[in-house]
Parts: sequence; C-alpha cells; structure tokens
Amino acid sequence: MSLPTDRKYAASHEWARLEGDVVVVGITDNAQEQLGDLVFVGDVNVGAALQAGEVAGVVESVKAASDIYAPVAGEVVAFNEALNDQPDLINQAAHDTWIFKLKPENPADLDNLLDAAGYEATL
Repeated sequence: MSLPTDRKYAASHEWARLEGDVVVVGITDNAQEQLGDLVFVGDVNVGAALQAGEVAGVVESVKAASDIYAPVAGEVVAFNEALNDQPDLINQAAHDTWIFKLKPENPADLDNLLDAAGYEATL
C-alpha cells in the first residue's frame, strides 16, 4: 500500500491535510476497501463545533455503516456536496476525495496524528 505522505492519519481511518487555515478530511483507501461500494456519505453539519474524536458524519455502503470522526477539534466549515450524488467518488479515489473541512482550534493538534508509516503499522 502506498499512502500519501502529505497528510496525517487517525487510527479511526480518517486522513487530514492542512490547507491554509483549514483541515481537509477524508477516509483512507483501506477504510473504503473494508466498507465496499459506498451508497451514502453525509450527516455532516456545517457549523458544528467538534472535539477530536467526535462523530462528524457517516459513510454507508451496501454492507455496513461507519461513523467518520473529527481528527482534531474545530468547526466544520464545508461538506463536499458532490458526494450527495456520487458517494462512490471515495471508492474511486479515497485519498483525492475530501468529505468535510474544518477550521481547527489549534492546527498543531495535527502533530498528534499518525504519519503514513505510523498509520500503515496499525493495519
């Protein structure tokens, strides 16, 4: 498996990449493989203030549903609306498809997440 090294990873299978002053969040390729064909991505509340580890949304596949967690504390500022009609974009390119963006309380909190090698070691 080749994981992008330009981001951090949560043990709960989210990836997080700082872009300017927001953190872009998606799920890992490993997570989408485990879930299978996604049929729904959502329940993300723009404007919600979340603590690290709190549920930010949900992904549902033909065989399971799974919560998506905030990798760091912050306010949700965007949801990828394209996923309303095409949740399978994540199946096609998990590391290129973001689910939500949040404005972190402290961008340095990303340092508490795993790097690519650390995440890979948890699999």
